[in-house]
Amino acid sequence: MPIRLSVPLRLIRLFRYSAMIHATAVVDSGAQLGANVRIGPYAVVGADVVLEENVDVAAHAVIEGHAVIGAGSRIGNFASIGQPPQDIHYADEPTRVEIGRGCWIREFVSIHRGTAKGGGLTRVGSHCMIMAYAHVAHDCRVGESVVMANGATLAGHVEVQDFAVIGGLTAVHQFARIGRNAFIGGASAISMDVVPFASAAGNRAQITGVNVVGLRRNGFSEEVIKTIRQAHRIVFRSNLRLEQAIAEVERQFSSSPDVQHLLEFLQTGQRGICR
Repeated sequence: MPIRLSVPLRLIRLFRYSAMIHATAVVDSGAQLGANVRIGPYAVVGADVVLEENVDVAAHAVIEGHAVIGAGSRIGNFASIGQPPQDIHYADEPTRVEIGRGCWIREFVSIHRGTAKGGGLTRVGSHCMIMAYAHVAHDCRVGESVVMANGATLAGHVEVQDFAVIGGLTAVHQFARIGRNAFIGGASAISMDVVPFASAAGNRAQITGVNVVGLRRNGFSEEVIKTIRQAHRIVFRSNLRLEQAIAEVERQFSSSPDVQHLLEFLQTGQRGICR
């Protein structure tokens, strides 16, 4: 239900944004609300929060700190966004959380803001689905159209590239990377990088093949999938050392932009790759 005239005067100004705010919600007067924002019962929105147009905040959700929620995103019941990072060195610096457009952040998800030493920003790209009880820690970079299933957990400084899918109850080690269009099976433990286009599973995770189903769903042609599979075979199934495999893939597939992305990923890692 919308605000009634009986609520505190500091909230009445929100009418001009056409916001629908439940009478029991707590919305700081410093919050910036776009058109058609909806805030449910007992939700809390802090002073430094920006909710762009058509954001829907469900009952009991808490959004605090310097947080921006992109247009059309939905924040589920009891979700917690923008809380301080779980880092013993954090000293209350004004770090941020940014969530892109059209995301669905489900119930009990937690997304913490960044740390000063980690760049000051935790970011979730547009059109992501973060399912119930998942956690995105400080300074993570989550790309576009990523899916994190129930209970998936990213430690600090993790990078998840576009269109990756992370199975339920999977834990990703700090500073690890999940490559574009990769698929991680449920209940896995990721301690090293998972390369683009791969499927991986296990504790500790191992590469099980190419994410062919995911590639087809995202419009990759059979010819491109064949090229990716050939490149993966050289990296993971030949007897070549990694440096030799990279050189061989470069020699055979220099004209493929997807394989070039794979090679860049392999050459820029810090933790090593799952094999």
